[in-house]
Amino acid sequence: MPVERKDFRDAMAQLPAAVNVITTDGAGGKGGFTASAVCSVTDSPATLLVCMNRTVSSAEAFRANGVLCVNTLSAAQEEVSNVFAGMTGVDGPARFETGSWGRLVTGAPVLEGALVACDARITDILEKGTHLVLFAEVEAVRLGAGEAAALLYFRRGYCPLSRAA
Repeated sequence: MPVERKDFRDAMAQLPAAVNVITTDGAGGKGGFTASAVCSVTDSPATLLVCMNRTVSSAEAFRANGVLCVNTLSAAQEEVSNVFAGMTGVDGPARFETGSWGRLVTGAPVLEGALVACDARITDILEKGTHLVLFAEVEAVRLGAGEAAALLYFRRGYCPLSRAA
């Protein structure tokens, strides 16, 4: 029998994860959400996997636009995470009033000051339980400058992580 939902969520809270804001823009509109379920799939072709709850307000925009950008946040960008996680009451394109945004190749918004931004085209969408699993081939990467601390999510809270010298 499968493990209980609460037990599984409690177990996953023990796995530290990078905090990312996933964005899109195009004919389907501008949108974004905060995600910790992001990982590399393969480097040839460079492909990422992003898990998105089906209830995300911009889910249809991601489908329609076919593009996304994974913006991995620095510890200084906690406010951006909260806005895109829906914790502040701000929704839709108004979320992009927090932070400074640019573009790379696909037109998906790229967060200035992110540790890394991976601009990608969605190639496949898998439906599993409460989530959509987006597979996206990376077309451009922008690495952040400097030695900024990463923003992690661990035990249901934010934690900064910096590399010791």
